[in-house]
Amino acid sequence: MAERNEMMQQNQKQNIEQKYYYTVMEEQEGMRLDQFLAGELKEHSRSYIQKLLKEEQVLVNGRVIKANYKTQSGDYIEFHIPDPEVLDILPENIPLDILYEDDYVLVVNKPKDMVVHPSAGHTSGTLVNAVMAHCGEHLSGINGVLRPGIVHRIDKDTTGALLICKDDVVHRDLAEQLKEHSIKRRYRAVVQGNLKEDEGTVNAPVGRHPTDRKKMAINHKNGKEAITHYKVLERFGQATYIECRLETGRTHQIRVHMASLGHPLLGDYKYGSKKWNDRYKKEWKIKDQVLHAYQLTMPGMKRELENLSEKTFYAKVPETFWKLIKETAWEHGTQEALEVLH
Repeated sequence: MAERNEMMQQNQKQNIEQKYYYTVMEEQEGMRLDQFLAGELKEHSRSYIQKLLKEEQVLVNGRVIKANYKTQSGDYIEFHIPDPEVLDILPENIPLDILYEDDYVLVVNKPKDMVVHPSAGHTSGTLVNAVMAHCGEHLSGINGVLRPGIVHRIDKDTTGALLICKDDVVHRDLAEQLKEHSIKRRYRAVVQGNLKEDEGTVNAPVGRHPTDRKKMAINHKNGKEAITHYKVLERFGQATYIECRLETGRTHQIRVHMASLGHPLLGDYKYGSKKWNDRYKKEWKIKDQVLHAYQLTMPGMKRELENLSEKTFYAKVPETFWKLIKETAWEHGTQEALEVLH
């Protein structure tokens, strides 16, 4: 282990500022800086350490260094964990559809038209505002003042199961589980056209669109690994009802992958055809993408003296799906399809 010269902890009200000082030993020479720190500070995830490196909270021999810096014997490392920022977001008494809750996590069924966390133009009415009112001070602060407790996100117009953390240690654990793909997520969607295959996999990296920064795209040069497995639940000739299982969780992943197959989600103006979506909007009152986070499986965890088993949560498919098939879109939908829908 590196020589830990000193650790200072300053308690200021309920905030804790931490500073760590290390001297790299000879046998630790040649390690990536983020790898070295992750080994020394096992209570913090590697992704969190990389975040602090980007924020220039780590100095090596008095200089700001990148995460891929290779350590040298005798390096003097200063690692600073800043005070948690005081939340300036107001709690709002917004009803929540709670699927599960314990002392550590909360699983909710997010409705359509609700933004997950505050941002420019959306400072109230978000899921975070609602969760703050429900949980009070019992929320993880790892993702900063704008995203307390938020482990993963879904789009404003996407409905379904979302995981919230109340505890920093559990949040770090679940963030790593998400990164390692052990948190399993399944979505339900309706796409344009008739998919040829009953099931398939799209394995294509997703990153920023090269010319439109508001969109994502399959980007082999700068994208990150993205894998979506899909399965047909019911065919309706001009549209297909599918289930998608994610191995990764890139922004707009399902929307980009299905559009790449020539089958964009119904109502998806960003990745689909305006002409067709205008038709869906007029005939079937579809104004945004038909996508729902249907199933969330959380792996077993050890919390203090408890060993908790794997848990699976289901968010009921919203009424919009039901109406789309039963009442407005495809009258020849079978009874089996209606049963699958629920």
